Amino acid sequence: MAEILSQSEIESLLSSLSDGDETASAPASTPAGKASASASSGSSKMLTSVKRDNKALVAYEVYDFRRPDKFAKDQLRTLQMLHETFARLFASSLSAYLRVPVHVDLVSVEQIPYDEYMRSLTSSIINVFSMAPLAGQAILEVEFNIILSMIDRLLGGPGSMVKNSTNLTDIERALTESIINRALKEFHTAWEGIAQFSPKREVMETQSQFVQIVPPNDVVVSILFEIKVGDLRGAMSFCIPYLLLKPITSKLSAQRWFSNNVKKNTGKYAGVLARRLEKTSVMCTVRLGGTTLNVEELVNLKVGDVVTLDQNQNDEVDILIGNHAKFQGRPGIRGKKLAVHVNRISRSNDSSESMPSKSRFNS
Repeated sequence: MAEILSQSEIESLLSSLSDGDETASAPASTPAGKASASASSGSSKMLTSVKRDNKALVAYEVYDFRRPDKFAKDQLRTLQMLHETFARLFASSLSAYLRVPVHVDLVSVEQIPYDEYMRSLTSSIINVFSMAPLAGQAILEVEFNIILSMIDRLLGGPGSMVKNSTNLTDIERALTESIINRALKEFHTAWEGIAQFSPKREVMETQSQFVQIVPPNDVVVSILFEIKVGDLRGAMSFCIPYLLLKPITSKLSAQRWFSNNVKKNTGKYAGVLARRLEKTSVMCTVRLGGTTLNVEELVNLKVGDVVTLDQNQNDEVDILIGNHAKFQGRPGIRGKKLAVHVNRISRSNDSSESMPSKSRFNS
């Protein structure tokens, strides 16, 4: 409601405005009757007025109490990125489980009242699950036709729907539970960078009127996916109440999420990697020399033949790590075993020099 200010307060306020009367001219022309008519609708207008020479300066912002915005835009963006990750993980898991290419695409992320979400469901399998230690329940909904297609493929069929009833047999229910459990597993994996919880399926229903996890007007996040299995398409969605996510909303900032991911892995495993690298076995090869043979000489080689190398007896030999010459040394004998003495680090690491057009043999 309007507050009447004294003349000195009005003059002090007006002097602090940089725009003067130009900023206020547009809203000042709004009739009082029109403003009161708008206030009687579903939206509420927050008004601030200052009276000067019997003229009201009014600034307002439209706010709909029936569709309150609980999540900021960056928080919705974080939820979108989380469930894009879930879509990739779940598609890979289903492809391996069903032995058929599966595509899962994120369609939308929006905040709506719970009753509006429930009215959008038609023929679906509704799974209520908890997210301990978070208090409350959420919903994973999958269209009935896509579930029946998956069940048909699991039982060896082509993936077609074989019945119109919404009642599941005991075998179909068990297979449906296995699919839903896979989805919840990937849901947990996608969220583990934000919050640690354990999703657990509580109830499975086929009638939406029997599912009530929050009051009808409470705000929920509706996350809609499209699933494609073979030539059949269907919808899947999550319904997560705001009250369930409220304890972790501060972690849904995209900037904080990215900064945490960067800090999490910086230098954490450096010591472990260093210790394991010290014990890693690496193949070390000594190249005593080489020679070039044509095909006829190669075919006529037999036991007892002597092949002359292009390396002198006192020349340094290459010591190779993998396919690269890393050191130079001299061959010799230590006790009854052949050995090589490392003299220096090799200046050239190019291994391609030992591969001419003809066959080349290293001893």
